[in-house]
Amino acid sequence: MAKNILIVGGGLAGTIVANGLCRQLREELWSGSVAINMLSATDTHMYQPGLLYVPFGRVREAELFRDQRKVLDRRVSFIVDPAKHIDIDKKAVTTQSGKTHSYDFLVIATGSRIRPDAIPGMAEGGHWFYDLEGARKMREALAKFSGGRVVVNVNVPHKCPVAPLEIVFMLREHLASRGMLDKSEITYTYPIGRLHTLEPVAQWASAEFQRHGIKSEIFFNTKSVDAQGRTVTSEEGTTLPYDLLVTIPPHSGQQVILDSKLGIGGWVPTDRHTLLREGSSNVFVVGDTTNLPISKAGSTAHFEADTIVDNLASLIKEDQWARHYDGKVFCFVETGLNSGTYVWFNYTTPPNPGPPSQMVHWFKLAYNRLYWLSARGLL
Repeated sequence: MAKNILIVGGGLAGTIVANGLCRQLREELWSGSVAINMLSATDTHMYQPGLLYVPFGRVREAELFRDQRKVLDRRVSFIVDPAKHIDIDKKAVTTQSGKTHSYDFLVIATGSRIRPDAIPGMAEGGHWFYDLEGARKMREALAKFSGGRVVVNVNVPHKCPVAPLEIVFMLREHLASRGMLDKSEITYTYPIGRLHTLEPVAQWASAEFQRHGIKSEIFFNTKSVDAQGRTVTSEEGTTLPYDLLVTIPPHSGQQVILDSKLGIGGWVPTDRHTLLREGSSNVFVVGDTTNLPISKAGSTAHFEADTIVDNLASLIKEDQWARHYDGKVFCFVETGLNSGTYVWFNYTTPPNPGPPSQMVHWFKLAYNRLYWLSARGLL
């Protein structure tokens, strides 16, 4: 009987796993001894990091989307029917339509979602770029903005950990290009006692903020937003007035993880090296869905997915473990509309941002174009 590999989630992580397994298990797929199935909530694949550019008119919306069926290897059985419940004990996943899919190996790649509704007033008073609707509204708000107080309000947890810094630098250059920088001020808030969770990144950002005259408010855990009064207030009692509020909404895992009681907040407890769900030997977790204390970023998902592909293929072909995940993350960081830097790190090596340059910005733009090769597992 064929070994069934079931992938729950059709984002970047799940797609790389599916395509990578098709290459490494081609003989098994051809003989029928292995089957790969994917459950997805949509038939469309979106390049999420590209949303950062939408408010500034630097990318066309159509560039962000592809038909998921065309991104996937044709040997993957692709089913648009989102998972409703995952039963680890019975090795089965029930979908919204009521169908049940059994598995021998499960890959949970359900990702994360924004929760502006978790903070009173945020949905009404804030703008964000973490989904298409939010990016469109932010684009409209920037087009109407004529100067004033801009607050970039960061909440945790959130994916793409450098995006809040990127939006600050891009906003600054956007305001300068429209002649509004001298009549505007930007204030950045962060929940802990520095500007970023990673201390080297926080130190780098602090120097850049000072150089560019960007204000900051640390120990700012958002309590509420007053959309009519245009203020944002922290649990610590600080209230900041704004003319434009750009928020990084808090994120949570998907509802199916909560309903299946697989992890607090929708994050699945995951072994940091094997990427197996804690307590399981046949359930892998990848991308934003893990509870690992590392960046929820596209590169994290990519490096984790590659590790899972190698290990799953090795287990099926040789009944052997291949390798461990070392916590590798690589992120380009936009430091304006035409410059950038990058950070890379793993479990043992801290990040060390370099000086911004136009060349790194071009590298990031090039990667934006190459993303679809990455999703197909060709990069």
